[in-house]
Amino acid sequence: MEEIEGFNCGESKSPIDGRPPNPPSSAASTFRQCHHNKKPLVRHPSLMMTKLSDVSAEPERATEDCQSDFFPKLRSGGCGNMGFRSSMEDVYVCVDNFMQENGLKNHIDGPSAFYGVFDGHGGKHAADFACHHLPKFIIQDDDFPSDIERIIASAFLQTDNAFAEACSLDATLASGTTALAALVIGRQLVVANAGDCRAVLCRRGKAIEMSRDHKPVCMKEKKRIEASGGYVYDGYLNGQLNVARAIGDWHVEGMKSRGGGPLSAEPEFMSTKLTAEDEFLIIGCDGIWDVFRSQNAVDFARRRLQEHNDPTMCSKDLVDEALKRKSGDNLSAVVICFQQQPPPNLVVPRSRVHRSFSAEGLRELQSFLDNLGN
Repeated sequence: MEEIEGFNCGESKSPIDGRPPNPPSSAASTFRQCHHNKKPLVRHPSLMMTKLSDVSAEPERATEDCQSDFFPKLRSGGCGNMGFRSSMEDVYVCVDNFMQENGLKNHIDGPSAFYGVFDGHGGKHAADFACHHLPKFIIQDDDFPSDIERIIASAFLQTDNAFAEACSLDATLASGTTALAALVIGRQLVVANAGDCRAVLCRRGKAIEMSRDHKPVCMKEKKRIEASGGYVYDGYLNGQLNVARAIGDWHVEGMKSRGGGPLSAEPEFMSTKLTAEDEFLIIGCDGIWDVFRSQNAVDFARRRLQEHNDPTMCSKDLVDEALKRKSGDNLSAVVICFQQQPPPNLVVPRSRVHRSFSAEGLRELQSFLDNLGN
């Protein structure tokens, strides 16, 4: 884990032809979906305006006073859009009261919540399956909510194996999905990521990346892939997938086996202790991040929240803006607010300007004053 100290799903359908069930539709959990496109990327000018150095890879430590008495008051909302694609393969989920929604007594101080974004490829079945089963495997673990990272990692792998079993019974389910889950347990934010979805925390206006995009060309992923018997060709894993980690894809030759493989479903973790300086979290599929840098997305969302203070509207604003910026993929975004009030206006302290006179200037000033005296 990288220490940086993180259930509404899309439209539900009844099981057909032995396919795995989707979550039931209810007022408490509405199944929402989102989409992807691989048309030529039109890079928006905002991508050039934010330097990578402006985005913190590690949150600044807040004062102990900030951490001691703060508990997040959660509000969330999500939005999905098919975009310019011919079908929708994204799914997202929002559960502000994770334990209560699943019939468990919340015996921890503060909230318990689960949020997820699943970016499907080669079909939507894997994304639907992961959206339904991943939170279930987490909440059903006897140790939940303690030992949270072990539980989440186990849930990712259980979901992957369960989907392999489902595909062995029904070959039409064959597909894959990236998966990003964000959990809030008390003051702790835990983010688990497998793929190229991304989570970005806004800490007093500053973007804190809470996940790392798992692309095959990343050196760490490339080394893992090659050590597992795979290779990277033209930026693609085994010349076929443009992600290095995903749930599913058991049907793709050379990607996975019971003994392992170059495509991993194991998540990577980042976590932080939430403080009064933490304003909101954005999680989204790669269609969002194709046209937003992390700091640019935080700046955009922050302005919208200051206008209407509605996380659902804010997630729609992000998706609509990504469409305007010509993102070629399905689009899904979730915004989680940690405060009841909108983000405050930040006062940037003026830098003090130091002025000095040269010796010649002082002599001229003295001469001027002397002339005035005469």
